[in-house]
Amino acid sequence: FAIMDPALKTFEKVKQSWKAAKYDECVSLLADMKIALTRIGFLQGTGATSTKELLLAREALEYGARCSVKVADPAAFERYLAQLKPYYFDFKDKLPESVYMHELLGLNLLCLLSQNRIGEFHTELERLDPALLHDNHYIRHPVALEQYIMEGAYNKVFLSRAYIPTENYAFFVEILLDTIRKEIADCFQNAYTTLTVADAAKLAYCDNEKAFAALAAQYPEWRIEGGTVHFPPKEAVKAELAAPTLIENSLGYALQLERIV
Repeated sequence: FAIMDPALKTFEKVKQSWKAAKYDECVSLLADMKIALTRIGFLQGTGATSTKELLLAREALEYGARCSVKVADPAAFERYLAQLKPYYFDFKDKLPESVYMHELLGLNLLCLLSQNRIGEFHTELERLDPALLHDNHYIRHPVALEQYIMEGAYNKVFLSRAYIPTENYAFFVEILLDTIRKEIADCFQNAYTTLTVADAAKLAYCDNEKAFAALAAQYPEWRIEGGTVHFPPKEAVKAELAAPTLIENSLGYALQLERIV
């Protein structure tokens, strides 16, 4: 296995960087390792015949996916997951099951959900054993969140922050919460002419008024005076609405805000 030596040496450095929480360094080393794996022809199983080689490639990609979450790079996470799927599905009869497989597949579901990519979310669910949707806590978590959203039970989505399977889930959960806050805020001017800042912050599930101020900054048409948010008249709102969104798919504006309360 002399041809594997460069990849193996780099992989040892990857593991050392991970243990030291030097995630940026880990990202750089993983890029070098992917090049080494490609050169010897077994990244993504393109030329591998040895179980040892396949396991090395799979483990390296898993470090890449987990490291992408640590450095808050969802695009890199998706690229690593795309490369991991052949190992999880195509080589499932050749390789022992990875201890990280369900965690990463659950993170992938959460990543899609956080970006409102519902069609892809359900496509990924169809690839999984149906029993996992109920029995595996990594998979069950994003499935439950999607159900809460479809029911309009947004309070349960926000409460889910306290019940994430691993700390890695927090990154995508926060993206999902920001998406929901934005969708709720989009509804305000269709349902109200004014709201107190305190009430608006509560409805948008902002932890405090400072967090609400950051959300309101995305809406220059809103006017905040004396602790009250003034929304533009409905006739001033653009008639051409955006494509159906995460919340709009399940509820109308008024009904959404009623159920949030």
